[in-house]
Amino acid sequence: MDTRQDDLRRDLDATLQARKELGKEYESELVDSFLSRLDARLDARVERRVAERLGPADGYGHPAGAGRPYGPPGYGRGPHRSGRSAIRLPIVSLVLGIPLSGIAGGSGGFWGLLVCWGGIVGVNVSAALAERVEQRRHADAPKSEWD
Repeated sequence: MDTRQDDLRRDLDATLQARKELGKEYESELVDSFLSRLDARLDARVERRVAERLGPADGYGHPAGAGRPYGPPGYGRGPHRSGRSAIRLPIVSLVLGIPLSGIAGGSGGFWGLLVCWGGIVGVNVSAALAERVEQRRHADAPKSEWD
């Protein structure tokens, strides 16, 4: 077993021991705390793998060889809609969808799952549409000396 699994096992054991000591009234807080630490580990692992597959980034935060960004740094696309965040949102949605599905399925059954995944799909679709609108606006904008 590698060290990451050992760390995860120790975290889970510590959470279970704390639950035994503190009692049932703190169970939801302990589970939430453990799940947030697990989500952070998963996010770090996913981001590391995505970075490995995309290769080294250029000075603008875009994968190497992806072409010159639109204009000077900070122009056109804001920091909230870079190419990395467009990739990150679906990955984070899937990672967070796992514990959310458990919570929604446990408390709301089928309808809870339906509402949960409807919300996840809605957020991803609206983000993708916003990205397309932003790209279309940029394509229709007059060209500058930076393009």
